[in-house]
Amino acid sequence: MVNTINPASGTAVESGSAHPYVPATDADREAMLSAIGVESLDDLIADIPQQVRFPALALSDGVPELSLSAELAAMAGRNAAPGDYACFLGAGAYRHFIPATVGAVLQRGEFVTAYTPYQPEAAQGTLQTGFEFQTAICQIFNMEVANAGMYDGPTAFAEAVLMACRVTRRNKAAVLDTVDPRLVEVLRAYSAYQGIEIDLISPDAAVSDDIACIAMQSPNLYGVLEDVGGLTGRAHAAGALSIVHANPIAHGLFKPPGDYGVDIVTAEGQPLGVPLSFGGAYVGLFACRQDHIRQLPGRIIGRTTDTEGRTGYALTLQTREQHIRRERATSNICTSTQLIGLMVAVYVATMGKQGLQDVANLCYQKAHYAADQIAKLPGFSLPVEGTFFHEFAVSCPRPVSEINAGLQEVGIIGGYDISDRIPNTMLLCVTEMNSREEIDRLVDRLGELGGGA
Repeated sequence: MVNTINPASGTAVESGSAHPYVPATDADREAMLSAIGVESLDDLIADIPQQVRFPALALSDGVPELSLSAELAAMAGRNAAPGDYACFLGAGAYRHFIPATVGAVLQRGEFVTAYTPYQPEAAQGTLQTGFEFQTAICQIFNMEVANAGMYDGPTAFAEAVLMACRVTRRNKAAVLDTVDPRLVEVLRAYSAYQGIEIDLISPDAAVSDDIACIAMQSPNLYGVLEDVGGLTGRAHAAGALSIVHANPIAHGLFKPPGDYGVDIVTAEGQPLGVPLSFGGAYVGLFACRQDHIRQLPGRIIGRTTDTEGRTGYALTLQTREQHIRRERATSNICTSTQLIGLMVAVYVATMGKQGLQDVANLCYQKAHYAADQIAKLPGFSLPVEGTFFHEFAVSCPRPVSEINAGLQEVGIIGGYDISDRIPNTMLLCVTEMNSREEIDRLVDRLGELGGGA
C-alpha cells in the first residue's frame, strides 16, 4: 500500500496497491517524516507554491514492460550507429577496436559499483587501477606526472589554461585558431569570470611577452599535426607555458609531446578503450612536468609502503576545494571518472606498446589511402596542407548536408561538417575499424554524389 499524489487536489492519497518502482512502505515514509520533524508529505512540501507543485504532464497511459521494451527498441533502431553503418565520423569521438578484456574487468562487481575512493584505505584495488592509469598516461605522452582523470577532454584543456595562468601569474592565454572551437567554447566558459583574456591567434602569429601560455591542438581541428616543437620554443621564449591537446592514439606513431619540452598535455581519453556511448561518459587526460605538480588540478594517486613493507596506495595532493581552503584550491573537480579510467588502464595494458603502434599505423595508412582516392574524384579536393594522422578535410562540390544524406542512404555515416570554416567542407575520419571495402564504397558513393563534377 503506497501513497500517490492526487493531481487535482495536490494531496497525498492511498493508492490501494503497491507500486513496482517505489519500494518505500507506509511505515518507511512515516519514519522518515518523523525523523525530519513533519507530520505529512503536505507539510514537507508546504514551501512550494501550490500552482507549480504538481504540473499536469501529457503522458500516455502506462503499458506493460514488454510493450515498452519493444517501443524503445524501435526508437533506438532509428539511429544510424557505427557497426550497422560504415562510420567515417570523428571530430573528437572515435571508433576503435576494444578488446574483450576491457568489458570483462569493467563488469567485476568490485569495480563497476565503486564510485570514488573517499576511504582510500578501503579501496586499494580502485586506487591501484588509478595509479596504473596515471602511469600509462605518462608513458604515452612522455610526461613526468599525470592526475587520476578529468571529466573529459574539453574540461581538461580548459583547466590546463587556468593552471598556466596560476603558474606564470599572468592572465592572458594565446590559443591557436586551429583548435576545435568546442574546446575554446568550454575554455571561455571556465575563464569568463576569472579575469583571463583568451586571444585566438594563427600558428605563425607573433606572441606578446605577457601571455601565460600558447595552447594548441595536435592533430588540430583539420586533423593536421602542428609544429609542436617550434610553438613550444616560442612560448618558452616569452616566459610562457606550452599546452598541447593531443590524440593519445596518434602517439603510437608520432613523437609524444614530452619529447618537445611541452609543459602541459591534455587529451580526450575516449580513444583508449572507451565506446562512443552517444558522447559520454568519457575521461579527460591531464599530464604535466614535475615542476608544476602543486598546481595540477584533480587528484593524484601515489604508491608507497606501509609499516610492514607492503605496497599501498593513497590519494595525495588533493588540491580541490572539497579538501582544502577554497582560496587555495586549484580545481573544483568533485569526483574522478574512475570507472572510465579503468577502461583506459585495461585497454593500454592489453594492447601494450606494440599494439598501440599497430593501431596508429593502421589508422594512418588507411586514412591516407582514403584521402588519395578521394582527391582523385572530380569536384573533391583536400584543402588543408600538412601531415595528418587519421582525419582530413575534404571540400565537396555540393553542401556537406546533401553529401552526408546521400551517404547515409547506402549505410555510410559521413564526415563532420566544418563549412563554417571552409565552404562545403567536411572532416572525414578513418580508423583501424574501417575495412578496405568500406573505404572503397565511400569513395564510389562520393563519386556518384559528385556527379562527375
